[in-house]
Amino acid sequence: MKLFPSFPIAATRPGLSGEDAALEHLRAQGLTLLSRNYRCRGGEIDLVMRTPDGTVVFVEVKERRTGTHGQGFEAVTAGKRRRLLQAAQHYASRHGLFEAALRFDVVSVDWKDGSPNVRWDQGAFDASGR
Repeated sequence: MKLFPSFPIAATRPGLSGEDAALEHLRAQGLTLLSRNYRCRGGEIDLVMRTPDGTVVFVEVKERRTGTHGQGFEAVTAGKRRRLLQAAQHYASRHGLFEAALRFDVVSVDWKDGSPNVRWDQGAFDASGR
C-alpha cells in the first residue's frame, strides 16, 4: 500500500478521503509528513507535518460530503481544539520538539460533485486554543 499516491486530486478518484485530499494538498505546498493519525490518551492528530522552514504543523482535517452540516472548518469546537492541544503536547514531548516552532492548522475538505474543495487555515488557533 502506497502512503503517498502520486496522482492528482480529481473527481475520477473514487474513495478519496478528506484526509488523503488534505495530505496531497499540503504536500503540494511543500510540507513533509511526519505522522498520520497520531493517537494518545488525550486525543488524536490527523496529520503532523513539517514546513520547509522547520515549523511543525499539527493539522486537524474536517471533511464534509454535503453542505447540510456547514463547512468542515466550522466543526473544530473548543473541545476538539483542547484535545488536539493535548495530543500535540504529547507528540512534541515524545519527539523532543522543545525548541521547534509549532503551529495548529485546520484543513477543511468540502465535496461538490465528487471533487474536493480544500480550504487550508494556517494558524487557525494557538497553543492556548484560541
